[in-house]
Amino acid sequence: MSKSSPHDGLRFAFGTLTVLPVRVHRWDRQAARAGMLCAPAAGLVVGGCAAGLGLLLLALGAGPLLAAVASAAVPAALTRGLHLDGLADTADGLGSGRPAEDALRIMKQSDIGPFGVLTLVLVLLAQVAVLAQLYGASWARGAVAAVVSGVAARLALTLAARSGVPAARPEGLGAAVAGVVPKAAASGLAAVVVAAAGAAGAGLGGYDGVRTAVAVAAAVAAAELLLRHCVRRFGGVTGDVFGAVAETAATTTLVLLSLGR
Repeated sequence: MSKSSPHDGLRFAFGTLTVLPVRVHRWDRQAARAGMLCAPAAGLVVGGCAAGLGLLLLALGAGPLLAAVASAAVPAALTRGLHLDGLADTADGLGSGRPAEDALRIMKQSDIGPFGVLTLVLVLLAQVAVLAQLYGASWARGAVAAVVSGVAARLALTLAARSGVPAARPEGLGAAVAGVVPKAAASGLAAVVVAAAGAAGAGLGGYDGVRTAVAVAAAVAAAELLLRHCVRRFGGVTGDVFGAVAETAATTTLVLLSLGR
């Protein structure tokens, strides 16, 4: 099989992680590896769209709260709510206290249980509250936070797809991307994204550069803790777990960017 090209990776990333009209031509492991390495690029576009809508509403005279709601809604819309659905299903699976096989069956059901509902409500409230605070303080701070959180969420996906992390099921998107990214490549990409986030934050001030870099690094750490817990509980990762680590990273980034002001 021919080597995957950067275009294959971008197509895979945008075609599987967003609703943008990008056709995926290759579904093999090489394309999946390239695609998961391109995941932060998809996050940059998603975060940019979120920030763009928030800024547009502010420019039209809307308040920070409405802009925050819009910025939180865009990532959900551009992913068909899959990450939020994964977060809710993972919360139900973890909250059930059942053995791995039963918990995975609960996660696969189409309905959402009480743990999932509560987690969704709290996470979305936290995201909106932080974005409203940041937009209220400075349009630029809110926009940077929206973009950086989108990138951090997709970086968490890359790291969750690194080698050594098994799939909990033999089928599904989780199995298709589990273990495809070499550890060295995942670590190198994480360092690049953290540095880039710091540079973006530095545009708001030197201290903001440090804060933004630390926020992304801490977000990745929080997502890693959840990932490891899920691997212990379920025996590996699923598509739902990928969604959960993405939302965990996004929310952690936003919360940390709101502190210390």
